[in-house]
Amino acid sequence: QVQLVESGGGLVQAGGSLRLSCAASGRDFSSYTMGWFRQVPGKEREFVTAISWSGRSTRYADSVKGRFTISRDNAKNTVNLQMDSLKPEDTAVYYCAASSLRVLTTNEKQYDYWGQGTQVTVSS
Repeated sequence: QVQLVESGGGLVQAGGSLRLSCAASGRDFSSYTMGWFRQVPGKEREFVTAISWSGRSTRYADSVKGRFTISRDNAKNTVNLQMDSLKPEDTAVYYCAASSLRVLTTNEKQYDYWGQGTQVTVSS
């Protein structure tokens, strides 16, 4: 069992930056693939990025590639999402998720544990 708690959301102007953090508790955090998803009301939740259990491999949605960076610290049981050059279309609730699969999956159904989400709002 893994519990995930996101933090760091807020309101920022277009072009600005935010850093989201996800704190994990429970067993074997370092064995999980970690991902970030986002959701806008009325739309399906979409994949943003994922990082392998070791941190050596990452995967990004095309919409955020070059602007967002995912990282993890297994000693501290945290995963972070640095978001730069933010755009109004990045506005969403951002969710941290953990998958027991050793693949950088974009499929939300393959993630076992989810945080409660944190709101990111980018004003134009």
